Amino acid sequence: MSFTDKTLQCADCGANFTFSAEEQERFAARGYTNEPKRCYTCREARRERRQDFGFGSDSYSYRRREMYPVVCAACGAETRVPFQPRGDRPVYCSACYSKTRPGSSRR
Repeated sequence: MSFTDKTLQCADCGANFTFSAEEQERFAARGYTNEPKRCYTCREARRERRQDFGFGSDSYSYRRREMYPVVCAACGAETRVPFQPRGDRPVYCSACYSKTRPGSSRR
């Protein structure tokens, strides 16, 4: 199939950009059926915004979860949990939680 350069309009900034024949060949080789909606500049900006929120190719480098210090309601050990306790329910360390959790098969 022969490809020719196309002029498209960016959905974000409204600028015209060229969807080159080489890019079209790459898109076809990868199995993409839709034309790009954004110019190169807007695509890069969108990619950066997504990576700032932990999405995209760097999804394995997630942000550290905030941990909160608590005292286990069963054994009194100091531990840390990934949520802020409200105070109206008991909080357990992982060992005591696995013992008190309904349907627990751990021993």
